[in-house]
Amino acid sequence: MNLTANWSYPTAIKFGAGRIAELPDLCRAAGITRPLLVTDRMLADLPITLTTLARLEAAGLGRALFSDVDPNPNEGNMQAGLTAYRAGDHDGVVCFGGGSALDLGKMIALMVDQPVPVWELEDIGDWWTRANPDTIAPIIAVPTTAGTGSEVGRAGVLTNSDTHQKKIIFHPKLLPTYTICDPELTMGMPRAITAGTGMDALAHCLEAYCSPHYHPMSQGIALEGMRLVLENLPRAYATPDDLQARAHMMSAAAMGAVAFQKGLGAIHSLSHPIGAVYNTHHGTTNAVVMPMVLDFNRPAIEDRIARAARYLGIDDGFDGFRARVMSLRADLKIPGNLAAMGVEESRLDELTEMALADPSCGGNPVEMTQANTRALFQAAMSDA
Repeated sequence: MNLTANWSYPTAIKFGAGRIAELPDLCRAAGITRPLLVTDRMLADLPITLTTLARLEAAGLGRALFSDVDPNPNEGNMQAGLTAYRAGDHDGVVCFGGGSALDLGKMIALMVDQPVPVWELEDIGDWWTRANPDTIAPIIAVPTTAGTGSEVGRAGVLTNSDTHQKKIIFHPKLLPTYTICDPELTMGMPRAITAGTGMDALAHCLEAYCSPHYHPMSQGIALEGMRLVLENLPRAYATPDDLQARAHMMSAAAMGAVAFQKGLGAIHSLSHPIGAVYNTHHGTTNAVVMPMVLDFNRPAIEDRIARAARYLGIDDGFDGFRARVMSLRADLKIPGNLAAMGVEESRLDELTEMALADPSCGGNPVEMTQANTRALFQAAMSDA
């Protein structure tokens, strides 16, 4: 199968092995002549990053790197990035890496010269109209993981370091002008990152599929995204150089991010505060709470999950689907519960308040209340 294509949904996507070579031409097409490449500390000195910087330099586009990016980036990272952007007189951002680097790169592009603080651009109502769209720098996204899907999204997640809350910052112009999905860039991922990011893609698809909101296009994308993850994540984990599996996972990640326009739910409303407080890996945290949230939502989603199971070739409806999730978690060596991730019982009340304030809870099929959310956290402290 030829897994190379140009897609125009929801932005211009250059998909296929080796397509990182097109980055200089895409920079020029986006009007970028002095790009700042934003990545994380772990990627900064790796060959895929150094080769990309050399490619930009050889094309006369400079060699500028910013990598002060935390796993759950905050406004301090953003301010440091803005300082680097302004000092280098840059005119665009290349977001290169996993979700943290992609999200922070977007925040840098957004906040170069805005009349309001970043927190006033949270994804609430029409708050995005407070921004001056003319000062938002052009963005090119190059994911090196297959999970978050930020490369096809119009938002970024930023943690408020004072309140330990993750905020979703939105503007239509945060959708990258071009996205390069090159599965070769994901082949060096550590197995734990392959597992966590892959389960993030599954969580996006699953929650979008289960959301009660009306969006049949997202519903179909979410269903096919789940199939790609269930069939290819075990392969990518077991055989890291399986390029076909890596390509399908990269597609599934983008599909999950497109699909969750329909909504997210309790998986994300629990994992967001946990990540903000304990700095856990987002996708791995999603994987830990996934079976507990399935049980929590079962009264509202049992028939829907049974229909999905038939499409996915899974017997026994909801129970068979849940068993498949548990088997996948075991194969990927996902921790069994939140306690194993360091979450403390003494902070469950605080985490409950934060979860109920998270916008994701509004897309959950079962209404989340103080009592049932606290009970859900408690259930996730023990093995499913």
